[in-house]
Amino acid sequence: MHDVYLEEGARWCFAVSLDWPGWARRARDQAGALEQLARYQGRYAAVVAASASVDDVNIVGTLRGDATTDFGAPATWGPWDEVPASARRARRDRDVLAACWRYFDVVAAESGPPLALGPRGGGRRLDVVVDHVREAERTYGRKVGARVPPRTPWADQRAAILEALESGGEHSWPPAYGVRRIAWHVLDHAWEIQDRRVGV
Repeated sequence: MHDVYLEEGARWCFAVSLDWPGWARRARDQAGALEQLARYQGRYAAVVAASASVDDVNIVGTLRGDATTDFGAPATWGPWDEVPASARRARRDRDVLAACWRYFDVVAAESGPPLALGPRGGGRRLDVVVDHVREAERTYGRKVGARVPPRTPWADQRAAILEALESGGEHSWPPAYGVRRIAWHVLDHAWEIQDRRVGV
């Protein structure tokens, strides 16, 4: 059984996997969001090198979204995030986040056609997308207790985030939600880069 929750705003609805951090997709309604989640099953499984599946989905709840949800990003967490994860589960989730980072790095480093201009990503160039992901990640890091100065090498920034998630120190995001949110942002932009490559 695969646990999923729905985050429903006025404009967008997200279907979010609780079992697989970073696997979350959106649509205009619940049915569409679940359909999109299933559509990305293969792409996500390729990232985590596991058989992530939407078979036998268990909807654990529906959360009310906010302005961030309607902007196009998941933004809320549920009571399931207030229950401390086992050490084994927390370690596994951090490993999944690290896999998402590795995947993004490979996608961003691949030589190939330039990115198509258009509404997705605001037509940003690859280097701008990469800078955005790095800086957003630094901001998200503060939410889980990692205070990383500007211009910190990216590898050190990520190590600090993993350390903060492991230590469970002061944070404003529950660690489980923090992992999901950071992983979602990384993968969303990795897939954006892939989808916007001209001629691919």
